Formats: sequence, C-alpha cells, structure tokens
Amino acid sequence: MPLIPEEPQIHESAQGPRATPASGRTAPTPRPVPGPRPAAPSRPGRPGPPRPAPPVQRAPRDAAKPGPSGPAAPAAATPQLQLIPASAQGALDAAEEAVDLLLESGRAPGDVLVITTGDPHPWATHELSFGEAAYWAQHDAGDDVFYTDARLAERAGARPVVVVAVNGGPEPAAASALSVAHARAGALLIVCGDPQWINSVLGAGV
Repeated sequence: MPLIPEEPQIHESAQGPRATPASGRTAPTPRPVPGPRPAAPSRPGRPGPPRPAPPVQRAPRDAAKPGPSGPAAPAAATPQLQLIPASAQGALDAAEEAVDLLLESGRAPGDVLVITTGDPHPWATHELSFGEAAYWAQHDAGDDVFYTDARLAERAGARPVVVVAVNGGPEPAAASALSVAHARAGALLIVCGDPQWINSVLGAGV
C-alpha cells in the first residue's frame, strides 16, 4: 500500500524539473532568431521610403538658394592679396619661401600656381625641355605646384592660390602676368616684388 502512493510522487517530481528546463530552453531560442536577424533586412527597407521624401522638400529650397548665392560668386572671385617686398633679383627666392610656407601650413601642392614675370622658374625650364605636351599634362593633373611664366600664364587654369614673382621682364608683360594671376587666383594672390610698382598696377584696374 505505501509503495503505490510513493511511485506517483517520484514521477511527479521527475516531471517537475524537466518542465522547467524545457520552458527555460524554449525562451532563449526564439529571442535571438526573430530579433536580430529580421532587424538587419528591415533597416535598408525602412530608410528607402523616407529618403525620397526629404529630397523632394529640399529641392525647392535649394532652387531658392541659388538666387541669394549669386552675389556671393563675385565675392569669391576677389582673392585676398598679400604683398612681399622683394627686388627683381630676390623675387623668385621670396616666391619659393612663400610656397614652402603654404605647403607647411597645410595647402595641397596642387592648389598652388607660380607665375614669373621675367626668367622662368628652373622647374618650368626643365619640364619644357620634354615638350609642351608633357609640361601641360602636369598642369592638367593638378597634383603638384605648377610653375609658368608671363608668356604662358594665360594658358594656366585657375587655382586657389597664385604666387607671382616679379623677377624682371618688360613692364607691360609683367603687368599682364599680374592681371592674369589676379584672374586665376581663387582665394589668395601673393605678389613678390616692388610694392610701389605692384600697387600702381593694381590701382590701374587689375
């Protein structure tokens, strides 16, 4: 008689602990599977619809912005001017020092154009010895400081910084080179030479 009630008690206690781990096992398994996995594909799908909506609203705003930005263009076209007093003999050295300072301050080499009014820079003379095609190919690459002279300056493109070495040459040609440099400089124009002469040229409408 006592054996019969004891056996169901053993069965009940055995079923009790088995039920708890089974429920414990089922709880963690469904969580990671549906949670993180569908979340990844849903992210690219969700940003898709909101992206076209804001550009539609921004497009009219941007279209209205070019109106006021129009007058800002001429302001950007007026570069800052720096004069470095130097003689005709020392203008090229002064220009070289200015370029070194620009590069040390973080300017990219491709941002700088150097124009000489008299004798060309030795680099330009050397590169031109390989032909004008190779010479201007380096200019078009725009990855290094480019040196040219008054004779070829008009062919040079605009760069953020233009350095002019007034190292001689006929005054009309030098004045023309200074005018070209002023037009090519996007942010900064550095002129190394006689300040009196430079100011006279600038005052003439450069």
